[in-house]
Amino acid sequence: MDHNGLTSSQVEECIRQGKVNQTTQQSKHTTARIILKNTLTIFNLVNLVLALMIIAVGSYKNLLFILIAVANTLISIINEIRAKRTIDKLKLISEQNPTVVRDGKTIQIAPEELVEGDLMILSLGNQIIVDAKISEGGIEVNESYVTGEQDNIAKSVGDKLISGSFVVAGTCKAIVTKVGADSSLAKLEQSAHTIKTEGSKLFTLMNNIVKYISLALIPIGALFLWSRFRADNTTTEVAITSTVAALINMIPEGLILLTSSVLALATIRLSRKKVLVQDMYSIETLARVDTICLDKTGTLTTGNMTVHDFILPDGKTLTKPSKAPTPTEKSFLTVLESILSHQTSENATINALKQKLAKKTSKCEIEDVTEVISFSSERKCSGIKTKDATYLLGAVEFVTGDEAIINHVKKASGGYRTLAIVKKTPESILSSGCSLLGFIRLEDEIRHDAPDIINYFYNNDIAVKIISGDDLDSVTTIATKVGVRDLKGINLSDEKKANYTKLVKEYNVFTRVTPSQKKELIKAFKKQGSTVAMTGDGVNDILAMKEADVSLAIGEGADAARRSAKMVLLDSDFGGVPSIIDEGRQSINNLERSTTLFLSKTVYASILAVIFSVISIEYPYAPIEMSLLNFACIGLPGLILALEHNTARIKNQFISNIVNYSVPVGITVSIAMTALAITADINGFARPELLTASFFITFAVDIAMIYQISRPLNPLRTILIASIAIIVIGAYLIPFTRNLLDLGFLSPNALVITISLVCLSLLLFLLLRHLPKPKSFTKH
Repeated sequence: MDHNGLTSSQVEECIRQGKVNQTTQQSKHTTARIILKNTLTIFNLVNLVLALMIIAVGSYKNLLFILIAVANTLISIINEIRAKRTIDKLKLISEQNPTVVRDGKTIQIAPEELVEGDLMILSLGNQIIVDAKISEGGIEVNESYVTGEQDNIAKSVGDKLISGSFVVAGTCKAIVTKVGADSSLAKLEQSAHTIKTEGSKLFTLMNNIVKYISLALIPIGALFLWSRFRADNTTTEVAITSTVAALINMIPEGLILLTSSVLALATIRLSRKKVLVQDMYSIETLARVDTICLDKTGTLTTGNMTVHDFILPDGKTLTKPSKAPTPTEKSFLTVLESILSHQTSENATINALKQKLAKKTSKCEIEDVTEVISFSSERKCSGIKTKDATYLLGAVEFVTGDEAIINHVKKASGGYRTLAIVKKTPESILSSGCSLLGFIRLEDEIRHDAPDIINYFYNNDIAVKIISGDDLDSVTTIATKVGVRDLKGINLSDEKKANYTKLVKEYNVFTRVTPSQKKELIKAFKKQGSTVAMTGDGVNDILAMKEADVSLAIGEGADAARRSAKMVLLDSDFGGVPSIIDEGRQSINNLERSTTLFLSKTVYASILAVIFSVISIEYPYAPIEMSLLNFACIGLPGLILALEHNTARIKNQFISNIVNYSVPVGITVSIAMTALAITADINGFARPELLTASFFITFAVDIAMIYQISRPLNPLRTILIASIAIIVIGAYLIPFTRNLLDLGFLSPNALVITISLVCLSLLLFLLLRHLPKPKSFTKH
């Protein structure tokens, strides 16, 4: 192979031939798709049909509802495009560019600039984004993204690398064989059934509402229109406008648009805190989290590490290498330096050891190394082989099965993280027969704000679980310092056939955990009903992060970990997690209240549409009248309340809370409007009187609901309620708007009936609100 890689002219030729890493598959989140998604909706289609019906009868003032629908659509499109552009910018910052050799120089390029034949350099933590073939060196890869198999696979010269897999050990050079749409990852993504979509409780609810209402609209609309023409003294205009009023009330048209807008705005606000939200709906999931699994490194600690001391087999402690080392010390340092010099991938541990050895005066390395054992999170060790022996550096339980050595090292650890160096015979690195050359005690730097973060989780009803690859003593020491409560830990290297379902109920600290065990723990937490968040920064966390309900990656971590996460902390500041959770809770709590407003109208409109489809008396609403009430009593408070600060814990009572308000309102208004229509028909009310009475009765019930969901009142909510009253009452008092709304003055008889129905409606609403609820609705 050519070690100088491709030349500039060869790269240009590949680009001309289209052999460049650019897929033809359309992105899910292009501007065009966002516009189409928000424009071509069932709600907009229904609104368009209803608008054409209004135009057909020439009642143009009743077209106000279509303007509101257009405004909702535009707001949603603008917010989602803003969120998309924000995410795109942050992804450019977050993206780790592949390293290639071109014209003999090692450079980094954008992923879409890779061409067929490029010579890539891959190392620990890299995700393989194109298909390739190893030309030099050797690595271990995890292909679980593509094949579903969790085992790490060793790859050497000549072996193929599948795009979508990631490097878990070693370093190599590989020639790119397939790019763009021809790569394995691109073909996988073209199959919709292979893409795991995360469920959104909000959007599942909204979509079900849309589906069922859409199915009901056509038969109810046809039956309702037929019943209007059967009513006495009904004109075509009144029949059409009454039908339109009934149907537009059934559609919670601003609800889905409001939901997507709130999540888009939350995405933008989080971006200002250096948080990349790769899945907008993960904001909702994070708000519901009740269990958070923390990997010690990068969360409780900064990731920086220092060597505390070296301890030789005879118990002698060295705080630094001596200028005149003894034979025992020399043997220990020679092996340590040899292992480190052959490790091509670096991490915090290796860097700390190298820094400690930097002042060593003499360089003593083993020269007859025949094989390098790269560090792996699964085996938790690295090492070298010679003709005569194997030398391993790593967690003592993983480098030897000798109980005497394990107990000796653990006893002397003193709560520090320890790495042992052992010498083995070459037959098997898993053989228990070995000698201890010494061990190293390392100290993690604890985050200064870690105690505050842990305290935040407890104060917000979020259970804290520590999952770490380190030993139990060192993890417990750090967990104690940062305030993790009720510490009860277990070392999973001792659990050959662990019952994870049982373990997660008994313990909250899990150590010596392999990547596959991390995933099993997350599955066990989810099985017991928890909504789980997982944090991580390395390839050892990826399987668990993919399994968790929502995952957060540290920006300075492995690029494969960042690609796997739903959210990325770009500034690697774990201290920002509380504000992220607060952002999610604010969005979901406020959307719950807004949803109540929208669905209350849907409930009573649906009931009334059915009732007035079978009785041939005048329908008590007109489209323009309902447009004003929908704006003042639903749209405006829905928007204001959706943006209000609200970080209370989500208690998974979303549906029951909505039912507790929207159903009483729906039943109350349905009964009141039916009674009003019958009374008006008996007393011969003129249409302006009927519309005026329905206007104020509906307003009274709406304002009572807004007051109920706004308690306790604060200045903002008080101003909101006052503003709604001013808008509605002012519209009636101003002659121009009163005439525009087809409202009029009430006769004494109509006034008495209206006041009576207002009082009875408020009493009925309060009664229904405080009736005992079925257990299915009150259960968390």
